[in-house]
Amino acid sequence: MTVQECIRTRRSIRKFKSDTIDHAIMEEIIADASMAPSWKNSQTVRYVVCEGALKDRISREGTTVFPGNGAIIDQAPALICVVSIDKRSGYERDGSATTPKGDGWTMFDAGVAAQTLCLSAHDHGLGTVIMGIYDEARIVEILGLDEGRSVSALIPIGYPDIEPDAPKRKEVSDLLEFRS
Repeated sequence: MTVQECIRTRRSIRKFKSDTIDHAIMEEIIADASMAPSWKNSQTVRYVVCEGALKDRISREGTTVFPGNGAIIDQAPALICVVSIDKRSGYERDGSATTPKGDGWTMFDAGVAAQTLCLSAHDHGLGTVIMGIYDEARIVEILGLDEGRSVSALIPIGYPDIEPDAPKRKEVSDLLEFRS
């Protein structure tokens, strides 16, 4: 599939088949995601693939703030926790913020990496949905993340059990303006 086809046909998937995902495919997807650009090539995004009991525990204990996300995670064969190293993206080596955006670059880099991951997953025939509502402190605890690492997103992944239509999009003329 072309890049344009991949971009235009990728959908957020919330219903998955129970088929497991070969770890070699997951490694290819993460290799693709690693190519996402980042602040000064800081490459601060990491990925924790959760399966089985660990995935179920995150679903049960880490989504109480929005149980609908837990229901989606429950039926996905795997969950990717997108983890960021704090205070690197958007910062200088001495720890000072480079721009007024400060921590904003961490989420920007995580978002670029997450979308790259989702496009690669789609190219491999897998579906994903990027989740942002979860109990971060609980998930950090469950995963045993080192201090200075945070969870930027949860991405359930699996073979789609639905083919949703594209949601209505704004016209390019509503999104774009040229100025000189």
